[in-house]
Parts: sequence; C-alpha cells; structure tokens
Amino acid sequence: MNAAANSAANPPVALTIAGSDSGGGAGIQADLKTFAALGVFGASAVTALTAQNTAAVRGVHPTPAPFVLAQVEAVLDDLPVAAVKTGMLATAEIVRTVAGLAAAGRLPRLVVDPVMVSSSGHRLLEPDAERRYVEELLPHAQVLTPNLREAEVLLGRRIGTLAEQRAAAADLAALGPATVVVKGGHSVSDTPGEAVDVLWHRGAARELRSRRVEGGNNHGSGCSFASAIAALLARGRPVEAAVTEAKAYIWTAIRGAAGWSLGAGHGPLDHFGWASGPAPG
Repeated sequence: MNAAANSAANPPVALTIAGSDSGGGAGIQADLKTFAALGVFGASAVTALTAQNTAAVRGVHPTPAPFVLAQVEAVLDDLPVAAVKTGMLATAEIVRTVAGLAAAGRLPRLVVDPVMVSSSGHRLLEPDAERRYVEELLPHAQVLTPNLREAEVLLGRRIGTLAEQRAAAADLAALGPATVVVKGGHSVSDTPGEAVDVLWHRGAARELRSRRVEGGNNHGSGCSFASAIAALLARGRPVEAAVTEAKAYIWTAIRGAAGWSLGAGHGPLDHFGWASGPAPG
C-alpha cells in the first residue's frame, strides 16, 4: 500500500486537554470514550488528577503547567491532530499555557468547555484563572460550550430566562469565540419536559431543543458534548452540523444509561450504545 492510500485509511485524530476522573464518567475518560464512539483516535494531555466518583470530588492534584505543555507538544509533534477539546484546566498557569498554544495556531478547531463551577455551585478556579479564560483563551476558540453557571461566571451576571440565555450566547460570542453554545438543559426551558440549548453561530441565535430524559445519569454529559463536537469537527463536519449532531449523540447516551444503577450519585452515560443492543460476547 502506498503512503497516500495508507494516510487516507487513517482515522482522524482529536486531542483532549483536561483532568482525569478516577470514576471514569467525566473528564479525560469521557472524552476518549466519546472520541472512540464517533470513530476518532483520541490523544490526551492530563491537566489534573482527581479523586472522584459519581457522588463527590474528594481531591484534586493539578499537573504542573510545564508538564501539560510537554504532553501537548509530544502529541502535536507526532500525530496529525485535527481538533482539540479543553476541559478542566485547573490553574491560571495551565490556562495561560493552553492559551499560548492556541494563540500560536497550534490547537486546530479548538472547542473550549470552560469547567469553572462544580455541580453544587462551587467555583473551581481562582479569579486570575477565570480572567485568563476570558482575555487569553476564548478569543481563540472555534466553539465555546458553557453551561448556565459557567456562562454566569464568564459574564458576571445571572441568567434566569430563555431570553437571557440567548443574550448570554451573543455576549459570549463578542468575547471572541466563533460559535457559542449556552447549555440550559431544562433550567430555563419555556416548555416543560424540554431541554433547551442556545447556539450562536454567524451572528444569529438558534434554539436546540430535545425531550428531557428522566433520571440522574448525566455525569460527564458536558465533557462528552464538547468532545463530540471536537470529534465531529475532526471528521470534517461543518460547525453547526457538528453541534446539532453532538447534542443528538449526548441525548442518546443519556437515554441509554437511564436505567443504569452505577454508583450512588449521578451515574455515567452510555457512550457506546450498549443499552440498544446485546453486550459484546
């Protein structure tokens, strides 16, 4: 087989720069599962080790920023990375390091999931790291995917209605990202039983609606959504199509895991569609 044919047969490559979840449901683990489920080879740079499960985060051990850089450069120097997703960046130094790579044009099709607030509402980053997100990283993002709490931190204001969610998407786009998805879930839906995200793309807002899946197995859904967008971008999908297809993938993964009883808290997703067919034997 000649080199050109061999290259054409290779899977696309995506890189995740994020924290590790020892429980396997979120972070790097969710990202790599999502990449694999969508036919993309996944590489990773670990920004922090966490001791966590479905119920709680018990500890966080950040990676020194120079070693995060070393991991990313090792991947970029060897693999044809077609898209990059960032998750938990842990410290101001890591945010600055990743922003520097993005500013240098080394992080193609960058999807930024700004992991800044815990599910219980606690801020996960110091103010300097939050400022660096806004000033240094967001201007280089192709897609930004905050949830409502993260959008509130980035903008410094409350978001309580669908109109405010739409305004938030527009205002976040003004900070530099080419495309913004403000994930609202069911929190600000004007229709009971629906989950509504707002997509801002090419100067206009569009609502992405889906039926809400009952149950608490949604651990890692935000990580997986951003990773799905990155995977689809790596496969050559246009941005708007990548976002809508990623939302459909996550909805299916949440629905598939609705009957699972893994862990005492919010359980993981069915990334590989195990619920829809027989387990491999």
